[in-house]
Amino acid sequence: MVDRVLKALGAAHEGSVGVLLADGVEPGPVYFDVGSGPHVPSSREWHAYDGRYGRPRAAVLRGSCSCGWRGAAEYPLDWAVLPHDKPLYEVDVDLSGPIADYEAHVSVIRDAAVPLPAELTGLLTDLVRVLDGLAVEEPLVALKALADVRYVIARTGQDAVYELAARDVPIDEVATALGTSEAAARRYLDDYLHP
Repeated sequence: MVDRVLKALGAAHEGSVGVLLADGVEPGPVYFDVGSGPHVPSSREWHAYDGRYGRPRAAVLRGSCSCGWRGAAEYPLDWAVLPHDKPLYEVDVDLSGPIADYEAHVSVIRDAAVPLPAELTGLLTDLVRVLDGLAVEEPLVALKALADVRYVIARTGQDAVYELAARDVPIDEVATALGTSEAAARRYLDDYLHP
């Protein structure tokens, strides 16, 4: 359930395989010339930095996250053995290092988030199980229950946000507790104040 919450809180920790150029610079997006028109497609995918058609050529790969985190470990691309005439996505490039580094980063985020008490986790698990069953067997009952739950969520969420403000809890502490970025935490809190 934690991963779903991370996604719901603004996709603050979406991972990717990042690249650095030979000069150590993280490049901007690669643009693809598809002729005339108002939209020019672009990509930040690691395999777009293959040096073909005037594109920048990646020198190393590393873990990357939408929150701004970049992995310290660098995984060099050996262009002496990589084909120069094929796209990188068609070549067998080992991405396990950058992916493992990103997963370790997210693990740290999860571990820093406020843990739910076991009793509450059990209640939420039971609620999901019952609502999933009702959605199939008694969809009107499921929708009525969800309307009631939505009311409880809105009221309790608003009370919790006001209590955080009364206690003057810093936004960085809220973001860490929720496992998200400060910007996503602000949006999340604001959603309860201005539904």
